[in-house]
Amino acid sequence: MSAHRDAKRNLPTKTCPVCRREFAWRKKWARDWDSVRYCSNACRKKASSAKASP
Repeated sequence: MSAHRDAKRNLPTKTCPVCRREFAWRKKWARDWDSVRYCSNACRKKASSAKASP
C-alpha cells in the first residue's frame, strides 16, 4: 500500500490562481496538463465572472 501513496506524492502539482490551493495531476488531464489552470469548474467560473465584471 505504501507504494501507491508514494506514487501519488510524486505527481506534478500546480496552484490554482483563484483559490490558491495546490492541486495534483489527474489522469483525465493527461493530454492537456500544460493548459490546466484551475482546480475545479467552480474556480474557472469565478475567474471568468471576475473578468466579465467591470
